[in-house]
Amino acid sequence: MDELGIHLPSLVVYLVNFGVLTVALYLVGYKRILRMLDQRTERIKASLDEAERVKQDAAKAQEDMRKQLDESRQGVHQMMEQSRVAAERFREEELAKARVEGEAFLQRARQQIRQERDAAIEELRTGFADLAITAAERVVERSLDRRAHQDLIDQVLRESEQSGTANRS
Repeated sequence: MDELGIHLPSLVVYLVNFGVLTVALYLVGYKRILRMLDQRTERIKASLDEAERVKQDAAKAQEDMRKQLDESRQGVHQMMEQSRVAAERFREEELAKARVEGEAFLQRARQQIRQERDAAIEELRTGFADLAITAAERVVERSLDRRAHQDLIDQVLRESEQSGTANRS
């Protein structure tokens, strides 16, 4: 073996030293090293489990947020629909009020027109009565009792109204 460059007694000493060193390391440090490696393995495993749990929690939170967003959108759509319905109802109520007010205004205007027409007719009658009295006084050429003439004219007008009303019907 010398030819190969191996010295047998040195090799035996090296092997014995290696064996003693291995036994010493096994007794002193191997259990500690294995324990440290086991602890590290457990920490890594715990970290991976925690990461998986966080990932699942994040996915669940994301799903919950999506559901809340969908519910919010539906809520907004419902509120918009309710607002549209309320606006339509308000518009219809306002149109109905405007119609009622317009009808009331028309009724007041018609009543006022009737009153003004009646007043104009009455004024015309009075004027016509004065004119008739004046004309009659001139025809008769004497002064007649104005009150008697007025009664006579009112009677003639009433008769003409009654006959005019009868003709209209």
